[in-house]
Amino acid sequence: QFKLVESGGGLVQPGGTLTLSCAAPGFSLDYYTIGWFRRAPGKDREGVSCIISQSTKTNYAESVKGRFTVSRDDAKDAVLLQMNNLKPEDAAVYYCAATPPRAPFTLCDLEPTYGHWGQGTQVTVSS
Repeated sequence: QFKLVESGGGLVQPGGTLTLSCAAPGFSLDYYTIGWFRRAPGKDREGVSCIISQSTKTNYAESVKGRFTVSRDDAKDAVLLQMNNLKPEDAAVYYCAATPPRAPFTLCDLEPTYGHWGQGTQVTVSS
């Protein structure tokens, strides 16, 4: 069964770094466009970043551009989200989501219309 699993969340001080991982044990994620989303208490789910199926093309929300990097780890069949210079407003439950390739095939979107979702991992940014 295709099931997404996030890991790597935790507590970090402002300015710190965390790297989240998204994997689907027994499956390769290379075929899928992968999105990262987050939901903070009292706020709507927000698209953070995505990476296109079988590609290194990425997209980022303005709030994380220059600080977050999404990439594929082919050796581990995982998609990573490296988060640098974390701010208190980055604190949220982070989810990865997957969708098969879809138009436009050269751009991934940050709308929560992906078909498969993980359970989420908590990121806390506090001193």
